[in-house]
Amino acid sequence: MWIHFAPLSIPLSRRLQTAAVLQWTFSFLAMAQCCLVLYVLLIFSQYWFLALLYGIWLYLDWDTPSQGGRRSEWVRRWTVWKYFAEYFPMKLVCTAPLDPRNNYILGFHPHGVLVVGAFGNFCTEGTGFSHFFPGLTPHLLMLPAWFRVPFFREYIMSGSLVSSDKASASHLLSKEGGGHALVIAVGGPPEALDAKPGQLTLQLLKRTGFIKLALMHGAHLVPVISFGENDLYYQVNNPRGSLLRTAQERMQKILGVALPLFHGRGVFQYSWGLLPHRRPIYTVVGSPIPVEKTPHPTTEQIASLHAAYIEKLQDLFEAQKTRYGIPKDCQLVLC
Repeated sequence: MWIHFAPLSIPLSRRLQTAAVLQWTFSFLAMAQCCLVLYVLLIFSQYWFLALLYGIWLYLDWDTPSQGGRRSEWVRRWTVWKYFAEYFPMKLVCTAPLDPRNNYILGFHPHGVLVVGAFGNFCTEGTGFSHFFPGLTPHLLMLPAWFRVPFFREYIMSGSLVSSDKASASHLLSKEGGGHALVIAVGGPPEALDAKPGQLTLQLLKRTGFIKLALMHGAHLVPVISFGENDLYYQVNNPRGSLLRTAQERMQKILGVALPLFHGRGVFQYSWGLLPHRRPIYTVVGSPIPVEKTPHPTTEQIASLHAAYIEKLQDLFEAQKTRYGIPKDCQLVLC
């Protein structure tokens, strides 16, 4: 197989963009493991007392990820995130204003391999979230296990990531005065196994937890489609029912995270690696679906709102797809 090397004469701006994405890829795929190893080494070193002090802090701060986290506007506005967004490039598209007096649940679709669009648009100011939605505070939900990793938890909380457990979502949505937007990758880790270029398969038909949450707290629902999200990586063919797919699904149920076999490009060559390809991402935020607070929603109410959400999502896809390179005859596949 021929390797397509990057040319030597590349502008500095592109080098900086690649470096920005490289550090993000490392933080997503390996930073947690490195932080855990660092903490263990610290325990068995002459600086064990630092590990002890941090352990006490971790105990006292255990519930913070489920109580709104600890965001840092300074971290969210790092210059590196501008280069990160310019690499693809990544754009945030607002189709309707969101009144900051309300709370919202933003359903993010598709999950993609590494949820790149959700991070870039809602955990940083790289694409100007506060400009498009003034007065609104975004919170991206992440699996609770990641917030138990020493040091790593502090970093991800600084970027508006919070625990995805029910208590965490309820804590934010129950706040009076509005102004909070929970971003949920509705398809979750299993949807990553369908993240392939040219395909838009969403695991949505049986996902009603976020609908019930919206009804219980009166949070308005907003569909979000990230065009280009599935085009960033190639994945080993794993059709449903195949041996590979069966093994991946079983591992996902055990570990809680998906294990897609994927590849992108490298730093100095474009043929193989873990960096995402330079392909445009357009994250389109739709108009809100007003939701009346219903503390104890019935099955019928959940089903009705779920159907309305799916219809709104499909309408958004049909209205926007040709603007962002999707063929007119392409349809969403829901499962």
